[in-house]
Amino acid sequence: MTQADFLHAPFPAPVDSSAADLVGPRRFFNRELSWLAFNWRVLDEASNPAVPLLERLRFLSISATNLDEFFTVRVAGLRAQVRANNTTLSEDGRSPAEQLALIQTNARRLMHTQQAVFNKLRKLMEAKGITICTRSRLTAKDYKFLEEHFLAKVFPVLSPLAIDPAHPFPFIPNTGFSLALELERETDHRTLKALLPIPTQIARFVPLPSREGEARFLPLEELLLIHLDMLFPGYADRGHCLFRVLRDSDLEVEDEAEDLVREFESALKRRRRGDVVRLKISSGAPPGLRAMIMEELAVTPDEMVEVRGLLGVADLKELVLSSRADLLWPPFSPRVPERIEDHDGDMFAAIKQKDMLLHHPYESFDMVIRFLEQAARDPNVLAIKQTLYRTSWDSPIVAALCEAAEAGKSVTALVELKARFDEAANIRQSRRLERAGAHVVYGFIHYKTHAKISTVVRREGENLVTYTHYGTGNYHPITAKVYTDLSFFTCDPALGRDATRVFNYLSGYVQPQGLENLAISPISLKPRLLELIAAAADQARAGRPADIWVKVNSLIEPDVIDALYAASGAGVKINLIVRGICGLRPGIKGLSENIRVKSVVGRYLEHSRIVCFGNGGGLPSGGSRVFISSADWMGRNLTRRVETLVEINNPTVKDQIVRQIMAANLADEAQSWLLSPSGSYKRDLVPADGNAFNCHRFFMETPSLSGRGTAGGEDAQVLA
Repeated sequence: MTQADFLHAPFPAPVDSSAADLVGPRRFFNRELSWLAFNWRVLDEASNPAVPLLERLRFLSISATNLDEFFTVRVAGLRAQVRANNTTLSEDGRSPAEQLALIQTNARRLMHTQQAVFNKLRKLMEAKGITICTRSRLTAKDYKFLEEHFLAKVFPVLSPLAIDPAHPFPFIPNTGFSLALELERETDHRTLKALLPIPTQIARFVPLPSREGEARFLPLEELLLIHLDMLFPGYADRGHCLFRVLRDSDLEVEDEAEDLVREFESALKRRRRGDVVRLKISSGAPPGLRAMIMEELAVTPDEMVEVRGLLGVADLKELVLSSRADLLWPPFSPRVPERIEDHDGDMFAAIKQKDMLLHHPYESFDMVIRFLEQAARDPNVLAIKQTLYRTSWDSPIVAALCEAAEAGKSVTALVELKARFDEAANIRQSRRLERAGAHVVYGFIHYKTHAKISTVVRREGENLVTYTHYGTGNYHPITAKVYTDLSFFTCDPALGRDATRVFNYLSGYVQPQGLENLAISPISLKPRLLELIAAAADQARAGRPADIWVKVNSLIEPDVIDALYAASGAGVKINLIVRGICGLRPGIKGLSENIRVKSVVGRYLEHSRIVCFGNGGGLPSGGSRVFISSADWMGRNLTRRVETLVEINNPTVKDQIVRQIMAANLADEAQSWLLSPSGSYKRDLVPADGNAFNCHRFFMETPSLSGRGTAGGEDAQVLA
């Protein structure tokens, strides 16, 4: 199927369903099970022969990291509801206890499959010269090397812990990994139980001496077992097991906290001590050890999983070796847009010429950094305002803001302390900015600020010009290399005024009035979406063609889903690209027969949020309305966060979004999964000749429209 074939293909025949499915809870898919379905798609990439071998190992590791976070946040929340006897039903009509039971069954199957995939990858890696060794495969030379390595690089940081009445069971932090031991003293055969916490500061896999072209590794726990005699001299190992702990990682912050930074610092310490939500233990553990661990950690049998294989699958990311380029994705260097090069790297001159949209990671995120660095050093720049939700530990963006503040410019930074798992980094960045003289604000206690906005106010002649950046992704130069996101640069006065009003809202708490091209949550974004969807439905009812194209990471907000169902019933053709969680059931006769849903999972993590409303004909281009957003279509984004929905009016940028980005994502075959009315996902059908269209490859090879030179990009490739 060519790109054009897909865009004009008829929708699949709808599936008949009962009346209850059309109006009751069954019209929604369960959020938690939909997330697990997404992680199954991630795991499936680890078995995809079209993916390079070590990239497959990376996908396996990602699936394990994802599952850990799911348990520490989502499952922890459901457990808290069950303990509180909360029987509130989910949108699909399930109680917290019912959801937990389904999750446990699905997640155990997922973990079993992870081990099976790892065993297959391990054999394939060994055939390519990468070996994960066991003690039985070590040579005398290996043992000599390992003894030196152990004494020099491991022994000094270990803390062996006896367990007896004088030495109670120690605290094991979240993601803590430990070796539990039953030891026998050789002199009098007295027994001792002990723990050996495995330090996270040391690599999980120890590199062994290897021949050229080969790489051999020993898991750290095997190294510890070899040298138990140095840790517990005079004792013999009579039984051991490994275990790993996951704890509740949701933060609770006092509503009336006087010092928000100090309150978050305290909350981070409490997170380490959250209740255990999952205990993984190696199979065949001595019964006494297993009983002791479960009792001390207050874990029920439902919360304990025996693992036959490798504990800590997430650690396999260490074995994605940069030295084996033959087993990785071919290298790709992001492009610098022609227009920026035409202006000798001057970001302000390039933006002044015309609005510009950059598509990361295909176009370099360094341009966002350059925008702020240039602003910091430009004597004509008076003020910079910036939101920071997630950024890197040693952020060049924070460095640029500090430089600007130290140069005497007015710098305001909105630092979101509630960015989950980045709280500590954000506290550090806020302290750094304050020391440089920037105004640091933290937004609202009850709302996270997830919007991605940066403004630069520059004196040009007698006027002040506001240059604005709106993004769909975080100001994070590391994740920007693997996340697909959009950066929209403009000096349009209306969009500059809108951004300034949002910053005033964040710092002054006064709701903005008169937004011109922007809607924001929690105030106007959801109503605007519902209004736009309803307008498309009205257009279809009037007999005019109507299309809605959407690209988001998650879609679960019930009012929005019901609005899409109503639009489908009116005849609107709706194409949804939902990478992760989707609560909408497509292809149900009388409910959603005009809705298609697909998920793209491939080399890059799809992260951009785009909404297009068109006038039919397969491509919502002429007369269309096009928006980019920081918000997914979830309750938290639309009602409990500060988010942006930016309307794009520049014709070239609109064409780039609709006829390049959205069209290519919809046409993708190589990396796409189609959602069925039953909730299962199936890979898109690959053509018999194997020539499947791959949107990531297309973007790597195709320059953007709006980033082109003075010609405006009319000759750049589009899908038609």
